[in-house]
Amino acid sequence: MALKVEKKERENTQSVVRRFSRAIKNSGILKEARKRRFFQRSLNDRSRKIAALRRIKAGQEYERKEKLGLNKSHFFGSR
Repeated sequence: MALKVEKKERENTQSVVRRFSRAIKNSGILKEARKRRFFQRSLNDRSRKIAALRRIKAGQEYERKEKLGLNKSHFFGSR
């Protein structure tokens, strides 16, 4: 995916760099590059299901503690 930003008439270099940075961020190129930086093996179906169940269980445990007022974020403020 190519991205091209040309300098406009009477535009300084800093604003061109700022427009380029904004265009890169909005296009998703940087996000994709960071994602592809390291090779990650694809998980098999069983491992994917186990991970999903673990996330669901952790979410339920968080909600339970939230209702009981046991989460530390309430005591120390969210960071």
